Amino acid sequence: MALRMQKTFLYKSSTKIVDRLANWAANPWRRYSLLAIIFLIGFLVGSSLGMINGVIALMDPVGAFIALIFLELLIKARFVFLKSNKRIILVRVFDMFRIGLTYGLFSEGLKLL
Repeated sequence: MALRMQKTFLYKSSTKIVDRLANWAANPWRRYSLLAIIFLIGFLVGSSLGMINGVIALMDPVGAFIALIFLELLIKARFVFLKSNKRIILVRVFDMFRIGLTYGLFSEGLKLL
């Protein structure tokens, strides 16, 4: 059994994607547009989760628990990436996705009132 990954082209390019993204997002307009797109994707996922749980209406507490666990994992990943020497753009992407997901869930919850 191999103890480490082989140095294939896919492995090398996937490890450099965060650095490439950080270099691309050095321009403030690109960074803000990337964060806005990530926020909207998070909002789409959050509102979709709310709609799917609302339509099925069988597993609302389980769906809320899974969403809560996912949000907590994103918070833990934020602290892990802040302690390491990774670029700060990855932390901002996680934060914007988390905020968008939470906003989408809240907006779906307010529709049901």
